[in-house]
Amino acid sequence: MEARATYTSPEAVDSFRQRAMIIGIVAFVLSAALAFFGGAVQFFRAYLVAYVFWTGIAIGSLAIMMLHHLSGGAWGIVIRRIFEAATRTLPLLVIAFLPLVVALFVHPHGHSLYEWSNPEIVRGDEILQHKQPYLNAPFFIARTIFYFAVWGALAYYLNKWSLEQDQTGDPRIKRRMQNLSGPGILLFGLTVTFAAVDWLMSLEPHWFSTIYGLLLMASWGLSAFAFVIIVAAALSRQEPMSGVFASSHFHDYGKLLLAFVMIYAYFAFSQFLIIWSGNLPEEIPWYLRRLRGGWQFVGLALVLLNFALPFVLLLSRNLKRDARKLVWVALLVIVMRVVDMIYLVAPAAHQESGETHISALDFLTMFGATIGFGGIWLAFFAWQLKRRPLLPLQSPDLEAAIHPVGHH
Repeated sequence: MEARATYTSPEAVDSFRQRAMIIGIVAFVLSAALAFFGGAVQFFRAYLVAYVFWTGIAIGSLAIMMLHHLSGGAWGIVIRRIFEAATRTLPLLVIAFLPLVVALFVHPHGHSLYEWSNPEIVRGDEILQHKQPYLNAPFFIARTIFYFAVWGALAYYLNKWSLEQDQTGDPRIKRRMQNLSGPGILLFGLTVTFAAVDWLMSLEPHWFSTIYGLLLMASWGLSAFAFVIIVAAALSRQEPMSGVFASSHFHDYGKLLLAFVMIYAYFAFSQFLIIWSGNLPEEIPWYLRRLRGGWQFVGLALVLLNFALPFVLLLSRNLKRDARKLVWVALLVIVMRVVDMIYLVAPAAHQESGETHISALDFLTMFGATIGFGGIWLAFFAWQLKRRPLLPLQSPDLEAAIHPVGHH
């Protein structure tokens, strides 16, 4: 297969980038306008949901890519370039973190996105004083820089070596990527665990969960794989990838998506079961806030639409082998991942006042911010995707990946 024949159509990509950017900017402006009614903290809260969701797709892609380098298999070869393009959006995500840095120092009317960053609140709270050596703005920023340095280094070398493999065909490069991916997975686990604590769990700093890091890892993996399925299905409808993707590929992707759905549900239920059965006063309020004022219906929707329905649908072999049907399941997963992120973040805003009522403004601003951020991120992702061939042309496993057993 000639190299020039494996690039996406520049016209199609440029058209998509333009549409994504316009939709992103319009949605962001609308979200900011809605947040005006809720104040600065409302905007930062919506921005956090959008930021963590799209960062999850990039870092989740990095993790799944490293898992593929370690385990091999035809399933990952033909979508490797999608994973790589997603990881190359990290420079954008680094810059996009700056508004959250600003949020650490903005305390309108005594409220703040992270209450531990407000000196007035900390002075009157013994628990926050005890946690201050860890939960403070300079250390928070330094840790985030470290996370992105680790993720950036892993993404840089894996992308660099993948390009070298295209140019040289050196069989040793496969082993090099494999050797980096082993410790890379361990670093991913550690950094995402601490990022989960910093970015999300510290929104409610009196509460803690030892499984929260695993929960975010599974969440990011699920989001990333659902996203890659959607991109793969879109690419399979046109040249050059229409002759590459087979029903057997999507069958594999459906099975892996089912595995991610089950893993995330297992972690989420484990956290709920342990905390609810323990019934400790420092742990149970997190769930009490999410079982009142309408949030209980969001929780029920997550059980039904984020686990039960995808689980039942993905048991079907015929559905998994049909790219068009599988895309609808992946889209459902993506939407419910955003709802789940809102479920994690929005109730934290009401912990001081004790209010637990669900807010339409929360949902509108958070969905708007997620669409807005996503439009800009997708435009950057598409630009990265078109810069390289859609297949790793010199990979020793490419031929077996394009013509797997059961390809028809």
